[in-house]
Formats: sequence, C-alpha cells, structure tokens
Amino acid sequence: MQQIAVGSESKDRLRKLWVELLGLEVQGTFRSEKENVDEDIAVAGKAPFAVEVDLMEPIDPNSRPKVHVPPLNHVGLWVDNLLLAVEWLEGQGMRFAPGGIRKGAAGFDVCFVHPVGNESSPIGGEGVLIELVQAPQEIIDSLG
Repeated sequence: MQQIAVGSESKDRLRKLWVELLGLEVQGTFRSEKENVDEDIAVAGKAPFAVEVDLMEPIDPNSRPKVHVPPLNHVGLWVDNLLLAVEWLEGQGMRFAPGGIRKGAAGFDVCFVHPVGNESSPIGGEGVLIELVQAPQEIIDSLG
C-alpha cells in the first residue's frame, strides 16, 4: 500500500482527525487548479514502509473532479515499473482515467485506473479509483 486519499469539504476537519487525533505528520502540500484539489500530504509510519494519507479538499466544491465525493477518494499501490504495468494492464483490457502517466502530488510518477470499465476497456476498479505509483528503488529493494 502506498497511499489512501480522503476528501472532505474542509481540510481543517480532516487535519483534526488524521493529524491532531490520530497523530499523523503532515510532510507536504499540493494544490492543482486542474485537478480541483488542495491537499495536505500526511504520513503514517516510518520509511520505507510509511503510508501516505492525502487529506484533500476541493478548491471549488461545485467543480470536477469532486475530490471529496466519495470521502475515500482512492487507494494508491506501489508498482515496480509503471510504464510496463500500464502497457500490460491496457493489453488485458484495463481502463485508465484521462491524464495518462504524470507527476503526482508526492513527486512520483502516477496514473489512475478508472473506477468503471467501458466497451473498449471493460476492466475498471469495480467502483474504486486506484492510483498506480512508480515505486522508488528504495521501496523496490525493501519489498523485493
């Protein structure tokens, strides 16, 4: 598990729960008008096995994507070779969300499996948005 992302109309409420009460540490922030997100990047655990918990609120709650709906926005999974994984999964009929491989909030290359398949790519995340994240060598070696 690389990460989970939770959304709310208020990062203040998310910080109260995840940081103040549950003790996670905020290690960064990310803001993207294009992705309609203002997020704090919190961490549970210690490297290299730390799990990122992204605390997300929409910049505009009426715009898309609605990063706060559903509240558990997505799960992130480490992969050893993102490009090869995407190519192989596409060959198996996996549908990916628009945007392709790009830099994610934490600086790693990422892409998203669409929550639902369609006619041309019938396999999706069965209702769950799944982020595939290029693992750094340290993670690959430690999980090897």
